[in-house]
Amino acid sequence: MSDVADRLAALEARVAALEAAGGPDASVSASDPHPPTGGAVGYSGEVHLAGDVSWSMTYSPDGVLGLPPERSVEVLAALGHPVRFAIVRALLRGPMSATALQESLDSTSAGRLYHHLKALTGARIVDQQARGDYRLAPRTVVPALVLMMASADIAGELR
Repeated sequence: MSDVADRLAALEARVAALEAAGGPDASVSASDPHPPTGGAVGYSGEVHLAGDVSWSMTYSPDGVLGLPPERSVEVLAALGHPVRFAIVRALLRGPMSATALQESLDSTSAGRLYHHLKALTGARIVDQQARGDYRLAPRTVVPALVLMMASADIAGELR
């Protein structure tokens, strides 16, 4: 699938999720305990790491709160392990073979590396290009950097 097709599919999925969540224009009954908040939350970036990637996302806070949590939790769990976080950081510089990844991680056995790669590919963060060659999916480059930055901000490391 091409980058344009990937981006279109991702956009269609977001529109469907927003519509399912009621969207920013959904009518709200007077008895609704959570009236619409208004506003917007978003992120964007243009990076030149292992290629040029540009991404921009804006969503209503109500739409974000209405998203189903399962896939988001899977992504956060995948990134929540120190070895997986290190794999993503390494792949942000460009595609790597499993052998090169294993060398960059020092103490990780091949079996453990593939265990972590399986979690990252299952969460759609990492793509396997060919047997033993991995890369960050282009659509995940800016969001992964934003998650890294946001987690560092929450941890107080950016102050």
